Amino acid sequence: MTPRRSALFMPAHNERAIAKARTLDCDVVILDLEDAVAPDTKQSARDTAKAVVVDGGFDPREIAVRVNGIGTEWHTDDINTFVDAPLDAIVIPKAELPADITRLGELMDALGYSPDVELWLMAETPRGVFNTRELCQAHERVGALLMGTHCVLAAREANIDVLDGVCLDLANPEIYQVQCEQGRRLGFDGKTLIHPSQIAIANAVFAPSDDDVERAQHIMTAWNEALARGDGLCVLNGKLVENLHADEALRTLALHEAIQARLL
Repeated sequence: MTPRRSALFMPAHNERAIAKARTLDCDVVILDLEDAVAPDTKQSARDTAKAVVVDGGFDPREIAVRVNGIGTEWHTDDINTFVDAPLDAIVIPKAELPADITRLGELMDALGYSPDVELWLMAETPRGVFNTRELCQAHERVGALLMGTHCVLAAREANIDVLDGVCLDLANPEIYQVQCEQGRRLGFDGKTLIHPSQIAIANAVFAPSDDDVERAQHIMTAWNEALARGDGLCVLNGKLVENLHADEALRTLALHEAIQARLL
């Protein structure tokens, strides 16, 4: 279980901002080569992103690069540049066609990308949203789906993470808080961010509360006792507990332990 409560986009050409990212309490840093970078700055931003990834210093944060979209003039060079970089993921904007993702995963294999480098897909267009189920299962490298409340079920089916979209209103943190809470209720694992001021709220909202952890512990105790008796279900505090509840409790405890490990 890897916490992905807060995934902060950073313009890949802004070395000062990237240096600061190494000190922030976000779970993921995404260096952006796409929307945040003007066409005439693409090459220098790509070089900067490669250099800072190689330099490292982001642990325990995951480090990802959002490349330019499939079919753009910069995409191929982006993919070729990061073959030997110690990345956790390549983020694909405006993912639409499962066949494109399959081919991209196969290309990464052929180029020599580490098997640990995932593909994170952004569902930002109508076609991308409609194709989320197939996109999530297009290649074994696919490890997360970003944006789109329609996409939660597709990500859960594929057993990958799903991160909610950004909040652009930096002047009203109460609105952002509501968005995070709504996202968690809808099943998102975390939220993508555009400013460091948004990290703390996302980390708090998308982490299991003390009550969540205690409830999960009680469920697992009751469930294990039921299994020891040969039962396939049990009742805890008047509520039926089945295997799906045990699975969710295990997920909660694993996430809690992973977050606590980062605090050590």
